[in-house]
Amino acid sequence: MALLAPSLLSANFAHLGRDVDMLHRSQADWVHVDVMDGSFVPNISFGFPILESIRPLTNKCLDVHLMVDKPDRYVERFVAAGANVVSIHYEACTHVHRVLQQIRDCGAKAGLALNPHSPIHLIEELTDLVDVLLIMSVNPGFGGQQFLPGTIDKVKKSKVLLQPHTLVEVDGGVGMHNCAQLVAAGAHVLVAGNAVFKTGDPMETIASMKQLMG
Repeated sequence: MALLAPSLLSANFAHLGRDVDMLHRSQADWVHVDVMDGSFVPNISFGFPILESIRPLTNKCLDVHLMVDKPDRYVERFVAAGANVVSIHYEACTHVHRVLQQIRDCGAKAGLALNPHSPIHLIEELTDLVDVLLIMSVNPGFGGQQFLPGTIDKVKKSKVLLQPHTLVEVDGGVGMHNCAQLVAAGAHVLVAGNAVFKTGDPMETIASMKQLMG
């Protein structure tokens, strides 16, 4: 069964604890945490103190997406703060092998994110170290963007290259309108931000999406 990972980037930051508790009680499988540095992407979100604060509020997987330059500087601290999955961007690393191994050595699952312009064949020499392939279906940095339709083919192509243990995750513009199509294409984890939090009843929306995802 496919997993749903609502993104806290779309939560109400004034009531973050309440929203994390809602996710904990909901049918959501993971909690997606977008970390932005204002350099790799033109936005700044949150860091270690936020992750440390929400870790005690749920036992669900904290899926940390590092949209930062030189992520090797931060991996150990994010894992120590409670990250279960840490995804780095191929485009942000000089030594991708080294950083993926660093994540695993810290005890977390290693994720590798690809921007929309990055072809899927870039992962060919990395598949042994990738636990989660995070395919960006928007250009990273801001929530609420429109889904790029070429992502469907990218998901299908990735399945040919990946190891059996690797999960394919899709992030950006995911919602009721395309979640079933993405799962049918081979996605295992779907990240949804505005599609969950900008509705009248996020918990009910999560339940409805899970039903569509099968």
